[in-house]
Amino acid sequence: MKSVILGIAMVGAFLTNQAQAADAKAAEALAQKSGCLACHSIQNKVVGPSYKDVAAKYKGDKGAEAKLVAKVKAGGSGVWGPVPMPANSPQVKDEDIKTIVQWVLSL
Repeated sequence: MKSVILGIAMVGAFLTNQAQAADAKAAEALAQKSGCLACHSIQNKVVGPSYKDVAAKYKGDKGAEAKLVAKVKAGGSGVWGPVPMPANSPQVKDEDIKTIVQWVLSL
């Protein structure tokens, strides 16, 4: 009985990981389509910071998602250097910005 329960738990974990991987791929494709990857990459600084650096900077910050959604929508400068990030609203839908920010913070 214990092995059946363990097997079910392992299958559930596998399916959860597969769903998260699919969601991550969809979010990355959304970032590409929205023009984000013209200035950012996952691993390395391009014009703006890498997404891994952004995730590390805001790790543990409970208000990070709201701050970053507002920053992506309105644009701004000074946090990562002098190069300004342009506003991404209204050309990128609010729900798409939220999806991208959640993905970045998950890295």
